[in-house]
Amino acid sequence: MAIETLNLTVQGMTCGNCARSVERKLAFTPGVTKATVNLESARAIVEYDPARVKPEALAAAVRQLGYEVPA
Repeated sequence: MAIETLNLTVQGMTCGNCARSVERKLAFTPGVTKATVNLESARAIVEYDPARVKPEALAAAVRQLGYEVPA
């Protein structure tokens, strides 16, 4: 299992609860081994198994919560 790291910009987070929601959503996505979200930098760092989940699916998971992930 080769773990890769994805650095996502997440727009629209306004508080700590927003960041925690995004972090939980990503962390519980199958194939993700670790997710960390920083509200101040509007970034999500995701460690994942590319054989189990694709970056597009991770961005889509964030968008499901109502936040923007620029292409």
